[in-house]
Amino acid sequence: MGYFERALLFGALVGILTGLVGTVTVLRGRIFFAQALSHATFPGAILAAIAGVNMLLGAGISGLILLGMMLVLSRVPRQGMQVATGVTLTAGFALGSVLHALNPQIPLRPETVLLGNILFVTASDITLVIATIAVTVLLLVALRRPLLFSTFDPDGFRASGGREWAVEGSALVLVVLTTIVAIPATGSLLAIALIAGPPAAARILTRSWIGMIVLAPILGAAIAVSGVLLSREADASAGGLIALLSGSVFVLALGARHLVKLRQLSNRD
Repeated sequence: MGYFERALLFGALVGILTGLVGTVTVLRGRIFFAQALSHATFPGAILAAIAGVNMLLGAGISGLILLGMMLVLSRVPRQGMQVATGVTLTAGFALGSVLHALNPQIPLRPETVLLGNILFVTASDITLVIATIAVTVLLLVALRRPLLFSTFDPDGFRASGGREWAVEGSALVLVVLTTIVAIPATGSLLAIALIAGPPAAARILTRSWIGMIVLAPILGAAIAVSGVLLSREADASAGGLIALLSGSVFVLALGARHLVKLRQLSNRD
């Protein structure tokens, strides 16, 4: 398999993964938190490069540590998750920038982590994303009842004795894992486009969460593959094109819904 075929396969798999995890993230209203976690992987990747170990390993450890910090800060009285997210986002990104400035000799460039380069993916990257998809599906199946309960009726879930922090933590761990495996394709910054765009479009086009969790991975895979193909024709960044397509699909979904409503109104008249 050539490098371009690997890029297409990896993009399709990342699109499926981000569609699954993004559905949970969108339904729970945690896109801003997901963005903070994408920044949280940056300092770990830089530290891994300094230590000479795998970049994704360092990004994962960093993301999980800062996720724990965010959950702890969110429980501070009169602060909440929004404040914790803002602190984590800025601190994570700033720490990565400072570490790189203090170690300019490392072979890892910040844009590689932040923006990715899908044309350089390896067979091990593909294996990792397949394993992450399998873990994600297993977790979503195992946690489907508390996850749905806490998502659609958070007050009832807490009143029934449910542990909101455990469900929230599990959902955000999936975001960290997804961001990490998506780094070679879109980088940590642009990964949020695939996590948010396809599920948000699917939410417009379908009326149920089941429809979302089926349609979002399909849209994600189609967007990622299209971005890779366009990058070759336009000689532009695949990650940037994937992010632009994600936003475009969302806008098109909004437009399609508006046209359907207009047609329904005209038929009534």
